[in-house]
Amino acid sequence: MHAITIDQPGGPEALVWTEVPDPTPGAGEVVVDVTAAGVNRADTMQRRGLYPPPPGVPPYPGLECSGVISSIGDGVTGHHVGERVCALLAGGGYAGQVGVPAGQLLPVPQQMSGQEAAALPEVACTVWSNVFMIAGLQPGETLLVHGGAGGIGNFAIQLAKALGAKVIATAGSPEKCKACLEIGADRAINYRSEDFVAACREATGGKGVDVTLDMVAGDYTERNIAAAAEEGRIVQIAVLGGAEVKINIARVMMKRVTLTGSTLRPRTREAKAGFARALEAKVWPLLASGKVRVVMDSTFPLAKAADAHRRLESGAHVGKVVLVV
Repeated sequence: MHAITIDQPGGPEALVWTEVPDPTPGAGEVVVDVTAAGVNRADTMQRRGLYPPPPGVPPYPGLECSGVISSIGDGVTGHHVGERVCALLAGGGYAGQVGVPAGQLLPVPQQMSGQEAAALPEVACTVWSNVFMIAGLQPGETLLVHGGAGGIGNFAIQLAKALGAKVIATAGSPEKCKACLEIGADRAINYRSEDFVAACREATGGKGVDVTLDMVAGDYTERNIAAAAEEGRIVQIAVLGGAEVKINIARVMMKRVTLTGSTLRPRTREAKAGFARALEAKVWPLLASGKVRVVMDSTFPLAKAADAHRRLESGAHVGKVVLVV
């Protein structure tokens, strides 16, 4: 098969279209003939040498894909060759085939294309596990989503609204703010021209936000605490603005704020299988009904993965960037 390999860390040009050995399914695994693969920030970090795959995982980037099961390993039940699936991966999605632990498979939602399905598993799992499982967002509470126009932001806005929350989103242009409002955000803040702390206070009548989903960190951390309501929860899922932060711990104490976070890739197969089953039960019906949808930005052939990374890193995208095999 062909896959995208990284011979030396670097810019998008480090992604190389290469012929590599076909995978075989281990015990408890299936091999999926890949139809499409989602592109995520974690992939760009791996390309730069900052986010290596866990031991035993294919070295190719790609944390989510869609496709068709082509072979099944020992001990796998409930799946069959020819079945359309999408999957949460620890790596290896930028390839013609990928081995997947069976527990991490999900059905392709009804009436959804393979390209759309490839854009689902990573963002859906990230949003569900952090916003709802860790932070415990409840109906009637307010969620602040940074980067609302991106793949994770788009999904977080829609899922929170579908489950009864109010949503405030930040974005970097009037066009992106408009896109956030169109998919359901109650308030969109242009972080280049507005102070999101003041805007959040105004939008919540001075209360502050109950849950914040943040991928920036850096100087956003102190501002997230300032924007939080009493007993607010801040969930960190990336550190695009810098991992080392300085905060006023007294403000955390006074408000009883919880500051937490997670990374998905290193989690165990068992944990990821649990997330997949929760998504199938709680989120997939919302996709089937149309209450939540995949917002697509652009697609690229797998061999042009470098162009897909350039699109993602330009910051111009709204929604998901997907590679098509």
